[in-house]
Amino acid sequence: MSEDDINMEEYPTEIHYYLAAFEKSLGSVDEMLKTMMSVSRSELLQKLDPLEQAKLDLVSVYTLNSMFWVYLATQGINPKEHPVKQELERIRTYMNKVKEIADKKKASKLNKGAASRFVRNALWEPNAENEHSSKTPAKGKKRK
Repeated sequence: MSEDDINMEEYPTEIHYYLAAFEKSLGSVDEMLKTMMSVSRSELLQKLDPLEQAKLDLVSVYTLNSMFWVYLATQGINPKEHPVKQELERIRTYMNKVKEIADKKKASKLNKGAASRFVRNALWEPNAENEHSSKTPAKGKKRK
């Protein structure tokens, strides 16, 4: 028997595609980890602003906990009943908060003076000449 025959006997052929995809994904994770580990953490953090540092920390801890989730599943432990589930939810909450902060940073700022001028000029005002016709003839209405 060849090694391929032995491997095919160890698991059903229907899941071969899924196992191959999983192996490929593990390889990608391994490459990413090697890339991250090649740069010292302090050197990396110095190049990032505080918001980017928070994003990096959250992605790192979420990845680590997700890998632990997969490990539990491979050991036959239901990760949905393990405290790692609450930890992942907690991290997601912080990720959403960081995303909100980043979105607020990207949002355009309101120039109150310009906005009030737009609104004031866009609104219809009754003719001021009719109200003050008895006093002095108005050549144009004055605004403050």
